Amino acid sequence: MMRFCLAAIAVVCLGALRASAGDSTNSTKQLWVYVGTYTGAKSKGIYRGELDLATGKLTNVQVAAETPSPSFLAIHPGGRFLYAVGEGGGKGGGTVSAFALERKSGKLTFLNHQSSVGSGPCHINVDKTGKNALVANYGGGSAAVLPIQDDGSLKEASSFQQHAGSSVDKSRQEAPHAHSINLDRDNRFAFVADLGLDKVLVYRFDAGKGTITPNDPAAAAVAPGAGPRHFAFHPSGKYAYVINEMDLTVTAFDYDPAKGILKNRQTITTLPAGVKDRKGMSTAEVVVHPSGKFLYGSNRGHHTIAIFSIDGKSGALKAVGHQGYKIKTPRNFAIEPTGRYLLVANQDGNSITVFGIDPRTGALTPVGEPVDVPMPVCIRFLPK
Repeated sequence: MMRFCLAAIAVVCLGALRASAGDSTNSTKQLWVYVGTYTGAKSKGIYRGELDLATGKLTNVQVAAETPSPSFLAIHPGGRFLYAVGEGGGKGGGTVSAFALERKSGKLTFLNHQSSVGSGPCHINVDKTGKNALVANYGGGSAAVLPIQDDGSLKEASSFQQHAGSSVDKSRQEAPHAHSINLDRDNRFAFVADLGLDKVLVYRFDAGKGTITPNDPAAAAVAPGAGPRHFAFHPSGKYAYVINEMDLTVTAFDYDPAKGILKNRQTITTLPAGVKDRKGMSTAEVVVHPSGKFLYGSNRGHHTIAIFSIDGKSGALKAVGHQGYKIKTPRNFAIEPTGRYLLVANQDGNSITVFGIDPRTGALTPVGEPVDVPMPVCIRFLPK
């Protein structure tokens, strides 16, 4: 069976797209690429490489900081600090570590760590003011906010929310499992996709106080047994998407930014037509292109990136293709801020694959061969 197909193969237009927020990349020729990993026999911690925006080549990959299993990363909006979750070592079994980031050299220097107030922290974000790190604890089924001090170090948690309940799959959904935490464009609401509850929980977020409190309504539901994992907003702020790990789908929502309300619009499979045997398959990451024209989702087991076009008037999705060139267990992937390249973290392939993005069709074209990185889990960018 053909494992992947492309909607089209075209030359990437290098100057067509720019990010609408954060550090300007208009004059940037290279980006730092930071990679979170699972440490073990080969991986030592956080890795750092350099991405050339003219060629798409990823080079000079090396250890930036030795730290236990920094599986997910977040970079401070000021570009001076980096934060990583760690699955062991704190109260309840999880930690969040802070690092000073030297922009010129890309070097990381450990500052401190704090408890994530739950086991199995798996996702982290920094709010737009740069005053708070928000973390999701998968094992603990909870979410917490850790204030960030002026020197970039972390304080103890200022807010904590414990989830409760279960869903239909008693082997995977016997308890809450918070899998990601994201903020809306206005920095007013936080969204926690909980695989164990089949819900995206919504919290009112106060950046000044560092608190999250349940919204009304408190959640948006997906199909029973879907297992929501990661979440992404459309750049317009009107639509949002959650990728469902267990039933290999993406659910599209309309979003009311004034009230923090998600309204279910559509659910669509991430697999090509005709795939019947889904044993060993699951989804992982979902990312909206900076242009707002395309959405991408990763299929583990099927070893592909699913490509969707987005209707600009409704936010609805349409499947347009899959790419699987030298992809193996795509745990995470990321699109750099200009929208030219998509980088895939191949957890079981011990590598990162770079793809050029066609700005007209969203198709992905391989750029060279995969680059060796041991057990990659998360990719983040910063202009040099």
